[in-house]
Amino acid sequence: MSTVHVPAGPATLAGELTIPPGARGIVLFAHGSGSSRFSSRNQFVARVLEQHGLATLLIDLLTPEEEAIDQRTAHLRFDIPMLANRLVAIVDWLKRNASTATLPIGMFGASTGGGAALMTAAARPADVAAVVSRGGRPDLAGDALGKVRAPTLLIVGGEDVPVIAMNKEAMRRMQNAVSLDIVPGATHLFEEPGALERVAALAAAWFEGHLTRDPSRAG
Repeated sequence: MSTVHVPAGPATLAGELTIPPGARGIVLFAHGSGSSRFSSRNQFVARVLEQHGLATLLIDLLTPEEEAIDQRTAHLRFDIPMLANRLVAIVDWLKRNASTATLPIGMFGASTGGGAALMTAAARPADVAAVVSRGGRPDLAGDALGKVRAPTLLIVGGEDVPVIAMNKEAMRRMQNAVSLDIVPGATHLFEEPGALERVAALAAAWFEGHLTRDPSRAG
């Protein structure tokens, strides 16, 4: 694992890059509202993906200064277009960086990060090969939903009833290959025994199945 600093417009974002030997692809994490690269849930999923031969990049989408402001106002975490613009800059960096340039890119979005991940996939259809959303808000991607080409897996807890409805509505607006997997008994944060393990297994299988394909021909 190495610490990286990625330029994104006027901001410089800190991240943790892990590349296991013989990595077949890389997964960029888009964390949810009020979270960071240290999110215990995303860290757990990342370690599982690495065991499946996938590189991971967990990265802060806000600078420390912005995070301090957001702790008081809670408005930056819901600025999905801004977060997506930063994710696009990170995708572009991955394509330029010597250690990751040849790796197909997947995106794992959690909560509001699910919407930002899908906006990013719509903006970079030739670069983002697959998307997984955990308890995500794909509806926040707005009109970008119809432009997503990457195969997308939406994972929602069975007890997270409002978010299930939001994901089903988003699916109706999407034109790519998209699947919905509901984890029985799980709530929004997947804190129940075995729930997060199920999320990680589903994500690993999705990325293993799609990160070797040409995203421009998906869907």
